[in-house]
Amino acid sequence: MKILVVGSGGREHAVVWKLRQSHPDLDIWCTPGNHGISRHAYCVTGDLSDVEALAAFAERQKFDLTFVGPEAPLVLGVKEAFQARGLRLVGPSSEAAKLEGSKAFAKEFMSRHGIPTAAFEVCESPLRAAEVIDSGRLGLPLVMKADGLAAGKGVVIVTSQREAYAYLESFMVRKTLGDAGDVVVLEQCLTGREFSLLVFTDGEAAVPLPMAQDYKRLLDGDRGPNTGGMGAICTPDLLDETTREYILARIVMPTISNLDKEGRRYRGVLYVGLMLTRTGPMVLEFNARLGDPETQAILPRLSSDLLEILEAVDSGEMRRLEPRWDPRSTACVVLAAGGYPGKYETHTPIGGLDEVEGLENVEVFHAGTTSPNGRDVFTSGGRVLGVTGLDSTLERALDRAYHAVSFIHFDGVQYRRDIGGFSHHGV
Repeated sequence: MKILVVGSGGREHAVVWKLRQSHPDLDIWCTPGNHGISRHAYCVTGDLSDVEALAAFAERQKFDLTFVGPEAPLVLGVKEAFQARGLRLVGPSSEAAKLEGSKAFAKEFMSRHGIPTAAFEVCESPLRAAEVIDSGRLGLPLVMKADGLAAGKGVVIVTSQREAYAYLESFMVRKTLGDAGDVVVLEQCLTGREFSLLVFTDGEAAVPLPMAQDYKRLLDGDRGPNTGGMGAICTPDLLDETTREYILARIVMPTISNLDKEGRRYRGVLYVGLMLTRTGPMVLEFNARLGDPETQAILPRLSSDLLEILEAVDSGEMRRLEPRWDPRSTACVVLAAGGYPGKYETHTPIGGLDEVEGLENVEVFHAGTTSPNGRDVFTSGGRVLGVTGLDSTLERALDRAYHAVSFIHFDGVQYRRDIGGFSHHGV
C-alpha cells in the first residue's frame, strides 16, 4: 500500500512515525516533510496551497490513501480536488472545514444548534467592533479572534479597552494578519481548566482519542503571546469519565449530526477545544484536523493500527473500531526558535540530538528542521522540535521529556518549564 501524508510539522512526523511502527514495509511519502520525517518516509517538495497540484501529484503517483495534517489545504478544498480524480483522502470537505476556517461560522453554528460556548459578537467592521468593546457587555478580559486562518496568531486575550483597540487596529485596519482579520469575533473570556478532545469520525460514528491539554502561551505561567502550542500532556486521569461522556453526547455528536443536516458531512478528525467552567464544559474552538502538539502526546499512547483507523474513516466503518490505548501518560515539550512567535532566525545548528536518540521512552518529533547534507541538522521554523516522554505517571513522563530536552541545544532556544500545570484562561 502507498500512503501520502501532507504537511511538514511535528504532527505529521508523529503520524508518519506511528504508521511506520505498525507497518515497517509500508510505502510512505510526505510532502513537503522535514528532516525527522525523512527518516521514516520519502519526502518531496510541494505547495500546500495549490490543492489541484497536490491532487495531480497524488494521481500520478497512484497513492492508495492520503492523510492531510494542516488545516489550510482542507479549507482550500483539497478533499474535493482529490474526490474529483477518484482519489481517497482522509479529511473533511472545505464546507465542513469551515468550522476551523471561519471563527464566525463556528460560533454561529454553535449558537444555531445550542452547543455550549461563550457569549460572542461577530464584527464585520472596526466601527462595529468598537461599539461592542465600548458597550462592555462581554466584559474584560475579552477574547478577540480573527475570523480566518492565522497560524495560531489570530487569537488574543485583551485586558483593557486600550489594548482591545490596539489589536483591533492591527487586525482590521493595518491587516497584519491579511484577509484573516477582515472580520473579528469578540467573545467573553471563559475561565476554568482547558482541554482538547479529538475524535475520528466518518460523519456518523465517532471514535474519541484520549483527552489532552495543550499550552498555547509562550511563557511559563500562561504569560506572553499566543503560539501554535508550546507543549501538551495526555494522561488517563485528565478528566473524569462522566464529564467526558457528557462532552461526547452534548457537544461532539450534535456537532457531527448537525453538520450533516446542513449538508456538510464531516469525515476526518474533529478537534474540540474545551474549557471546563463552573457551569460545565464549553467550546473554545473547533479545528478540522489533528492538533499540534497534542498529536505528539496522543499518538505514542495508541496501541492499535493507525492505518486501520484512517481507512475506517474513509470507508465509513468507524462503528466497528475500538482502538486500544496505552494506560501510561505522555508529556510533550516544544522547543522553539528565539523570537518565535514573532520574527525568528532559521538555519541555526541543532546539537544534542544524537545523545537523545538512545533514551528509553522518549521520542523527538521534528517540526521545523532541515539537513542539507543529511548529517547536520538546522532549524527551519518557529517551532523546531517536540520532545515527548512516556511513563507510568504524568510526573515521570515529564521527567523523561525534560531530561531529554536538557541535552538539546541551539542558539536562542526557548521552551516552557511548566508543562503539566493547568491553563485557566480560554482562547
